Amino acid sequence: MQHSAVPDLSHTHTRPIHWVATATAVAGVVALSSVLQPDPATAAQTAAPGPKSAPAHLAPPDPAAVPFPLDCGPVKALVVKKASGDLDGDGHPETVASVHCDAPMGTPPDGLYVVTRDTEGGEPRVVATLVDPKDRRTVTELSVRDGAVRATVLGYSSTDVPSCCPDVTDHPKWQWKNGAFVSDTPSQARTV
Repeated sequence: MQHSAVPDLSHTHTRPIHWVATATAVAGVVALSSVLQPDPATAAQTAAPGPKSAPAHLAPPDPAAVPFPLDCGPVKALVVKKASGDLDGDGHPETVASVHCDAPMGTPPDGLYVVTRDTEGGEPRVVATLVDPKDRRTVTELSVRDGAVRATVLGYSSTDVPSCCPDVTDHPKWQWKNGAFVSDTPSQARTV
């Protein structure tokens, strides 16, 4: 009989129960680590406690929760594009939404709306119409930069142009000035 220099360690052989225990322990560590996160590191020193001068941050209003001034009949209004940013300088973001009726065929015209809420975080509401669906226009690009709404809008040079084939492209920009959104539409529209 030959003896091994290594003793028989029968408890080191893995069994299914060992894998279950290991998986449970790993899952517990992962779950605990997702709950206990350190504060983000900053290069600036924290200020002394005191009153805050900036208003509390509110999330941009959700356009999905807003009734839009569209008559869509039996179909619903569909938010196609949205962009958010502080348009009036009050420290709270507004949302600009391109919306049209969810028609099963064709390309329904878009409406471009500004959605806001009061500083207490109330219900979102439409406060301005930048593009009226009655004008038969389609918003293809939308952004909010530097406090301005910028869009690429397709339209028609006359009522004789078929709905399938817009022949005018505009790049309007709207800014909040003196209590209203003022358009800075370029004077030259290029044809498609």
